Parts: sequence; C-alpha cells; structure tokens
Amino acid sequence: MTTTSDTTGTTGSTASDPATAGQTGTTASGPTATDPTAATGTTGPTASGAPGPAAPTRSAPSGCPVAHGSVPLSGPRFQSDPVQLYRDMRRDHGAVAPVVLDGNVPAWLVLGYRELHQVTGDPVLFSRDSELWNQWDRIPDDWPLLPMIGRRQNSILYTVGERHSVRAMMISNALEGVDPFSLKRYAEEFADELIDRFCTKGAVDIIAEYTKLLPALVLARIYGYPEEVIRPLVGSINDITDGLDRAIAGSQHLGMATFQLLAEKHAEPGDDVVSRMIADEGGFTDEEIVQDLLVMIVAGHQPTADWMGNSLRLMLTDERFAASLSGGRHSVAEAMNEVLWEDTPTQNVAGRWASRDTHLGGRHVRAGDLLLLGIAAANGDPQVRTHASALTGGNNAFLSFGHGEHRCPFPAQETAEVIARTGIEVLLDRLPDMDLAVPAEQLTRRPSPWLRGLTDLPVLFTPTPALGRPASFGGPA
Repeated sequence: MTTTSDTTGTTGSTASDPATAGQTGTTASGPTATDPTAATGTTGPTASGAPGPAAPTRSAPSGCPVAHGSVPLSGPRFQSDPVQLYRDMRRDHGAVAPVVLDGNVPAWLVLGYRELHQVTGDPVLFSRDSELWNQWDRIPDDWPLLPMIGRRQNSILYTVGERHSVRAMMISNALEGVDPFSLKRYAEEFADELIDRFCTKGAVDIIAEYTKLLPALVLARIYGYPEEVIRPLVGSINDITDGLDRAIAGSQHLGMATFQLLAEKHAEPGDDVVSRMIADEGGFTDEEIVQDLLVMIVAGHQPTADWMGNSLRLMLTDERFAASLSGGRHSVAEAMNEVLWEDTPTQNVAGRWASRDTHLGGRHVRAGDLLLLGIAAANGDPQVRTHASALTGGNNAFLSFGHGEHRCPFPAQETAEVIARTGIEVLLDRLPDMDLAVPAEQLTRRPSPWLRGLTDLPVLFTPTPALGRPASFGGPA
C-alpha cells in the first residue's frame, strides 16, 4: 500500500487517473541506501552511470524542455519494454530527461537514482506544492491528467511543511493501531473466500478474480467500513483505478460512502483506522480526513494488487523462482522484493515543482518546472544495479515507496506487505500446482507510464474443494 507517498497521484473523490489509477502506490519497507549528491556538471551516459564519456553540459532549454527532443510520456514501449526505454532515455538524455505529457505539456523525468534521492530529499527546493507550476495557464479544465497533477487539492499529497508532518503523523498513528494478527487474519479469510469462488473450476484469471479484489477488501475492513458496503465499495475502487467511463461514478460512490462512514464513527467510534483519525488531536476537519482516506484506500489498493500480480508472474515465469513455487515462504519474500526492484508497480510519479531556478543532473531547471519521479528507472540505474540480472538478496534500498518526507509511511508499507504476502501464500497453499495457461510472452500490461500491472494472469490448476467458510462480504458470487 502506498498511502500518502510519492507513489500515487490519485486524490479526492472527484476523479481518477484516466491512464492508470492511483503509489502508492500500492502499497515492503526499507531505508534508501545512498546519500544524495547533486550532479550539476555533467550529463549524458556518464552522469547516469552507463559506460562512455560524458556529454557536454546542456544549457537551459529556451522556454521549456519540450523544445529539445523531448520524449512523449506515452506509447506502447511503456507497456512492452519500459526497461529498455529507460536505458535509451538515459543514454540519450542523461539522468534527467525532457518529456512531454498529454497536450504537449513539458516536464522533466528524473531517471537517476542519485538525482531522485536528491529531489525527494529536499522538499524546499523541490516542493510538493503544485501551485508553483509554471504551466497552469496552458492547462485546460478537461486535461486528462488533472486528477494526477491536481491543483488546490485538500489532501496530504499536496500539503507541505509542518502541516504535512502533523498530517502524516496522524495517518501513521491510525495505521499503527491496526493489530497485526487481525490484519493477517482478515487477509487470510478474504483470500480463502475469494479462492473458494474459483478453486473447483481448474482455471481462473488471477488478476480479475483475486488480486484486484483482495487488497480493497482488507483495507475497507481495517478502515471501519460496515460489512454491507464493503463489496460494492470494492467495485467502486476498481472503477476508479481502471480509469474508464465508470471512474467518476466510482469516485462519487466512494466519496459518499466515506463521508457517511465518518458520520457514523463520530457517533459511535470503534477500533478502526477512521475512528483513530477522528480522535487525533491535530485539529483536522472532516473534509481533510475524508480526502486522506480516499488517498489511502485508492493508493493502497492498486499498487498492492499489482505487487501481488507482478510477484506471481515472476514466480510463474522466471527460472530463478519457478522451481520453488511451493518450496517455502522464502521464495515468496524474495520474489516480492525482486519485483520492487525490477518490476515495481509504481513506475513514474507526479511530482515535484522547483521553487527556484536550479541545476539537476546537468540540466537547468527553471522555477516552477515539473519534475516527475522516475522510480522504475532509478531502481534500474546502472550505478546502483551493477549486476541487474543477479538477485538482490533482500537489499531493500529501492525507491518504490518513495523517499523523504512524502514517502509512504512505514505502517502503510507494512500493511501492504502483509496483505500481498498473505494473499500469495494462501493462493499457493490452496493451489500448489498452479501454472500459466498461456505462454509467458502473451501476458500483457496496462498501457500506462504510471502504474505497471498485468491486464490478466490466466492460470490452470488441479480443481480442489472449496473450504466453505462463512463469507464476510456477501457470499459466493
């Protein structure tokens, strides 16, 4: 789960990211590894760690980065081969590349691990305040990325300074109050109920019938939503993250359900995340709490679902893991960690805005320029991943949960890890001979530069009896 971190852009109850969905998100833990050092004098391959001589330092683009060979942040390569795409961008542009968003809107994509560490570690120079953006005068009201790069949004994503610190602490405290044994039990119960729906069939699409459902079900439970609203709520969350024609209706339903939940918890508090947020002494309004809850549940669901799906794909297709699918819990943890390095659900994130003119990775960044966080590219930076084909061995210096004061809170990371790992373990316990139903090369990804997840994961297995436990969210479909 990527609750309030750099790994999501979805905010509020009014819209969704039409390209992808909401960091964080998606929501393992671990410190970042290196001390950030600004690269201000070189650019090109050497600055990004690839072999070869340094290219001459590039001067500031005239007007905006779009004028100098910018790369469109769209297209099939983000779906088919993003790793090679980021290598090509690093080769051609260095650690900070000029890109264009929908509508020919310019931005910088930070590809280097060191540079990303610097940007996320300096909230004064590289602010989260989107009001600083120097492109607002050319952004139409129907710009498709407004839900991701929003303006005047009353959520923690765009709060800065002391207020952000207090708000982040409120969320962390509320999540820390979740009993870890109850969290794991909820994940196991919902996992079994979902598996009961298809275990007798011998075939299923794991994405549609399992990973797209489990995180939202568990999160809705621990946040305190009533049992009778959890199942329709999961449908609305997926409508939002799918970003299609039902996204607005899904956002409206989730928003109304969350305001209703807040009213109920004011009247009768319980042992749940929402009640603890209300009881916080930070003086937060209901509107602030609702906006943060919407970020938490949407950003917590989709990246966690993709983390599960990408990990299962790795275990079913990669020879480093395929032989040990049922060989013990260690392989599950290794696969999940490897995904956060090699196939992180959150690829690119918007963003940061330069508060003054500065230099980064040999680029002249103007005041108000938008910098997108290239998390996947930074994780694959050859200065960090010198032997990219080797297992990381538990190294958790990836940037998949962000870095700095806007990184995903540690309790949110722990929650995501428990949900994802429990979901994978229960699935492998129940269906130990599960195998792909199609050749690995036929698996497809969502065509998005933001979140990376599978559109489907069809598998075959030996049919097994359902456990028949009482359903917690409406019984079998």
